[in-house]
Amino acid sequence: MKRYKKLTLLHSNDLHGDFFSEENGEQTIGGASRLSGYVSKVREEEDNVIYAIAGDMFRGNVIDAEYKGISTIEIMNMISPDVVTIGNHETDYGLSHLLFLEKCARFPIINANLFIKTNKSRLFKPYHIIEIDGMKILFIGIVTESVLANTKNEGLIGTFVDINEACEEVGRICNTYNAIDIDYTVLLTHIGYEEDKKLASMLDPAWGVDVIIGGHSHTFIEKPEVINDILIVQAGVGTDQIGRFDLEIDTQNNCTHKWKWECISINDKTCPRDLKLEELINTYKGETDLKYGRVITRLNRELTHPDRYRETELGDLFADILKQSLALDIMLLGSGSIRLEKMGPIVTVQDLMEVFPYDDSIHMVKVTGEQLKRMLLYMLRDEAFQGEHTEFYQLSEGLHVTYNGKMKKIEEFTFEGRDIKNEDVFKLGLQKFHFNNVEEGFGISLKELEKNDKSKIVATSCRDVLEEYLSNNQHLDSIVEENQRLILKNIK
Repeated sequence: MKRYKKLTLLHSNDLHGDFFSEENGEQTIGGASRLSGYVSKVREEEDNVIYAIAGDMFRGNVIDAEYKGISTIEIMNMISPDVVTIGNHETDYGLSHLLFLEKCARFPIINANLFIKTNKSRLFKPYHIIEIDGMKILFIGIVTESVLANTKNEGLIGTFVDINEACEEVGRICNTYNAIDIDYTVLLTHIGYEEDKKLASMLDPAWGVDVIIGGHSHTFIEKPEVINDILIVQAGVGTDQIGRFDLEIDTQNNCTHKWKWECISINDKTCPRDLKLEELINTYKGETDLKYGRVITRLNRELTHPDRYRETELGDLFADILKQSLALDIMLLGSGSIRLEKMGPIVTVQDLMEVFPYDDSIHMVKVTGEQLKRMLLYMLRDEAFQGEHTEFYQLSEGLHVTYNGKMKKIEEFTFEGRDIKNEDVFKLGLQKFHFNNVEEGFGISLKELEKNDKSKIVATSCRDVLEEYLSNNQHLDSIVEENQRLILKNIK
């Protein structure tokens, strides 16, 4: 038997319904059609090819939202990945719907750490073994703890939220299946790049993990990180690129002998189109264009949201609309709920749905000045600016905060021009997700906040509020520098 064998391992993560290509100068980049074309091209050119996806196929496109992921599964069926793990956004339409979508998929979906609390039964198959050219390649799926936040209303569903427990689970699976002569082991994770590095450092070398393909943090890398002899990779976000390993596997010692990794640009010069897939996507697009092509407003100019960990033009606009429309003192809008980097100047219903896909209710809670400062200090902790995937919020007009990262303190803290006192009380708006997970987002318990007053729902659909306001107000603008709410000093 030949000792060294070649394997081409392609990988994507956080596709987020990025079905359509875009013009970038003289190139056309991205899109599901060319992604599929590249995967097919490599499958034709190379002998041993596996294509894996590390979570978050869903969300980001009105086609996905309209059909609650069914359209995305059909599109992915045509691309035909060999193995997929779930990400946090796979649960956005509910776990029962995800289990239905799994039945629609013609590819294996794996996850080792979602389970039913009462009997510890897993919801998904935890691993998948691919046999190719006499080799056995073991894939194990691990998902981010954010899934637990998304499923707090599903009382019988739990997950391992601690990386130590995830590490132990990987060990159990590897110990069980190493006996059948696994040649190569790949973790498909959705826990973020920094957590991937922590996990790699904790894994016992005897378990034989060779590669971690990650997602969730949308990290672009120039070369793989190597920790504990484990190669760690991620391929950014969307369909503009794909990761590619060209591996030589030592089947005697069950490890990597040689490797080459690169991030391949998906563009019209390197990737052929998949015309059959385009037909399917355009069929869905035709339906959604008819329903959601209506123009609702014209902004004064294109507004942007380039960084979720900074105040942005779109963040200010949306937070202000919700504050004004719902008679709140302060709206703290989840920065990650704005999913695209720009909107306008012409805004259709479809544009709004794709920029702001999460149609939560809005909960109003009462907070004191002391509690609000504590919440904002938690939001502004170092992890938010060091590549870790933490929650961050856009502030509504009237609230002004100056934070010194070196001193770890808030230097200015005012509301409508006056200093905020500890005993001041404010009506604060939070989206349902952030209300349900206030401890994870702000480091404060809901029980403590509700001692001030009972919370209440002030809107059942934040997107309805945004659409109504935008429809009745044309030529809106939002210039951060003119009315900056969050000033960050000495942030590395």
